[in-house]
Amino acid sequence: MLFRKDIEPRCAYCAHAAILINDEFACKKYGVVTGSYECKKFRYDPLKRIPPKTVTMQRKSYNPQDFSM
Repeated sequence: MLFRKDIEPRCAYCAHAAILINDEFACKKYGVVTGSYECKKFRYDPLKRIPPKTVTMQRKSYNPQDFSM
């Protein structure tokens, strides 16, 4: 999922951008931009992309009888 070919261009995970404050990035090409900004100079950097967290099952809402036949 991190190395897909169809990654949508965003400054949040571009090789030309560095994070400043919150959702602002310093782009080498365009200066200060937001994380959702996209341009034609986008170059994907997989190390900047944070994958979504995995979903864990909440054990409090289930009991052993739910899993027996």
